[in-house]
Amino acid sequence: MTVDVRTDPAPASVAPRRPTRRRSAKPRLTRIGLSVLSVALGILVWDLVSRNYTAFFLPSPMLTWQGAVDLIRDGTLWDSITASSTRILTGWALGVVIGVPVGLLMGCIPWLRLMLDPYIQFFRFVPPIAFVTLAIIWLGPGEASKVALIFYTTVFIVALNTLAGVLAVDDLRLRAARALGASPLRTLVSVVLPSTVPHVVTGARLAMGNSFLTIVSAEIVAAQSGLGSLIWTARNYAKTEWVFVGILALGLLGYLFDWILRTVTRTTLRRYGVTF
Repeated sequence: MTVDVRTDPAPASVAPRRPTRRRSAKPRLTRIGLSVLSVALGILVWDLVSRNYTAFFLPSPMLTWQGAVDLIRDGTLWDSITASSTRILTGWALGVVIGVPVGLLMGCIPWLRLMLDPYIQFFRFVPPIAFVTLAIIWLGPGEASKVALIFYTTVFIVALNTLAGVLAVDDLRLRAARALGASPLRTLVSVVLPSTVPHVVTGARLAMGNSFLTIVSAEIVAAQSGLGSLIWTARNYAKTEWVFVGILALGLLGYLFDWILRTVTRTTLRRYGVTF
């Protein structure tokens, strides 16, 4: 009697998995490298083009850098950035705090939405710069007028995005919550508000960008400090390089604020679907 003895093959060795961080490190470095390369090419093109024009018409990157150094040394640039940042953050925060509840109430109460809709649809097409003169007359040339204009810029954008989020909530989820005996307040907190978070974050980011557009107009008209005032003062002194410094400072500041907002919301609100 022959016994067929079969032996199972030895299990193949399994290569250890690399941590996720290592796999994502290379694409991340590639993105950073491409961004740095793009900026370097932009500065190179700027430098080449500036050689064909006068410094008054188009200052070179080096001349702009020297102007930035001068403004940093005498404290003008830092004071301007601080003043503009304070106005933007104050008005933007107030607009978000007011805009979110208004959007939630409009989405949950139909008759209130019908009453407020004409005003929102009207004023959202009126640019904030149209109210600069009235803001100065009503609130004075101080900080209140600038903050009010930023608030005006923010509140409608946030309210409309919040309203869109409320209206986009799946009706099946609302009916399921009611069937389980949830009160209107409980439904708002547990169903509507979590579903609206991504829309609120999008509205806040859009409002932040528009706030920078508004602050420059407000500071040019009536301000002794701020990046808008710096740009206007540079025009009076024929310092075109200072204008470029102000523009670059606005762009970098806006990028920094948006990056901070994206990082904080992506970290703290990921469970609500905020991934951008």
